[in-house]
Amino acid sequence: MDNQMFCFQCEQTAGCKACTGASGVCGKKSDTAELQDKLTGALIGLARATEGNEELVTDATDKLVIESLFTTVTNVNFNNATINKLIQRIEAEKNRLVPNCLCCSSSCGRNDNYDMNELWDSDEDIRSLKSLILFGIRGIAAYAYHAFVLGYQAKDVNKFFYKALFAIGMKDWGMNELLPIVMEVGEINLKCMELLDKANTESFGNPVPTEVSLTVEKGPFIVISGHDLYDLKQLLEQTKDKGINIYTHGEMLPAHAYPELKKYSHLKGNFGTAWQNQQKEFANIPAPIIFTTNCLMPPKSSYADRVFTTEVVSYPEIIHIGEDKDFTPVIEKALALGGYPTDMHFTGINGGEKVMTGFSHNAVLSVADTVIDAVKSGTIKHFFLVGGCDGAKPGRNYYTEFVKQTPEDSIVLTLACGKYRFNDLDIGTIGGLPRIMDMGQCNDAYSAIKVAVALAEAFECNVNDLPLSMVLSWYEQKAVCILLTLLHLGIKNIILGPSLPAFVSPNVLSFLVENYGISPITTPEQDLKMLLK
Repeated sequence: MDNQMFCFQCEQTAGCKACTGASGVCGKKSDTAELQDKLTGALIGLARATEGNEELVTDATDKLVIESLFTTVTNVNFNNATINKLIQRIEAEKNRLVPNCLCCSSSCGRNDNYDMNELWDSDEDIRSLKSLILFGIRGIAAYAYHAFVLGYQAKDVNKFFYKALFAIGMKDWGMNELLPIVMEVGEINLKCMELLDKANTESFGNPVPTEVSLTVEKGPFIVISGHDLYDLKQLLEQTKDKGINIYTHGEMLPAHAYPELKKYSHLKGNFGTAWQNQQKEFANIPAPIIFTTNCLMPPKSSYADRVFTTEVVSYPEIIHIGEDKDFTPVIEKALALGGYPTDMHFTGINGGEKVMTGFSHNAVLSVADTVIDAVKSGTIKHFFLVGGCDGAKPGRNYYTEFVKQTPEDSIVLTLACGKYRFNDLDIGTIGGLPRIMDMGQCNDAYSAIKVAVALAEAFECNVNDLPLSMVLSWYEQKAVCILLTLLHLGIKNIILGPSLPAFVSPNVLSFLVENYGISPITTPEQDLKMLLK
């Protein structure tokens, strides 16, 4: 239909079915959605062109695929111009791989682009499986991108992108062909998260438990949002000795725990809460904000002149910091605005004035003996992993209430921006350890997996036999690939909310329920009773 779109890749999709009007819930317009589909179709054409030409695929080809997939993640790119440039680059790369196709008058399918309407209009089960693959590799691409900018990559991860894209474009493939690839998404994402963990820790050190202030000191400051630690490092270098303080926002909060970042004295604290509150929290802020990855919402006029983007993030008429990483425009804006005249004491959503982060697998396993002894003695009786994405849809207060009601003899592990619902709560300590342990960003799900596997080995049991319950919230495509990783590892009985993905068909959902015990959240009281039984 004219001026219409079809998009159901995020949790807040309209009516829990799909955004089909002139714009999506995220603010993406229908013409941008159409271009993102065209970009995906071009990627499938590029994947087809690599078949039989693997020796011609370069690091630049891989980076282009990763960058393009990341561009289509929710709340990353709202800019038609930059999406069109990516499509042009893909076409040029495809022509390099199969130059003879330029002068061929008949279509053989060797490098044909894919019409995404064929996917959206296909059988609901096929559409569901292909969507799991597509959205999963979009999430993996985000993690691969962060590793890539630090100089780390894995050929088997990069190679899988082409395999997955090729599968999405196959018209006659059914569940027997697609389901194994769905599960392979989880396997490959585990490798990619391990790669990113290595890239981050070798570049910035192993995170250590760190208390982070929510107070913004007087004077010029810059807020940096997103996930890319490399961008933060460049910003810290360029602002040292300039009288400008740096504050993290959203998923950048865990950066405070990395030794090579926390050594900068002007990395002061964290501003605001989760991504969905930015339009309210950034209103009239006397400082610039820079977005390094997804979670950008359409800026409002009250602060649009203070927003900057970099990497794959883009929005029309917003100043973009290029690959040279020259943050001079951001620095000049910070000095011009001047910041707050006095210290401003902000709080978390529960009134807390500080939060803790830095409980990575290295930090937790360093006290593994203490944890194991506490479990054996009965001091710790249960672990809850309560994490994932935050969002604006009603019902996410479930996670706040759930954590509040967890027993005093339990530990709550958390990660990603879902923690903002409760990370400023004071629910005490246990065995000398804080009962809430923030393990980091969404990509740090690898830390939670490492800890779970280590505990299972210590107790000589399966992860599913541990007193460990996973209560997850999801919003976008990175949550999809993490869920598939947990399923790949055979982890069962995950509770998922606040709603189930619209792209999962009833038959595919039945498969997940029957084989993995996935279930939707109900109420904190009912779910706690069930999990502790």
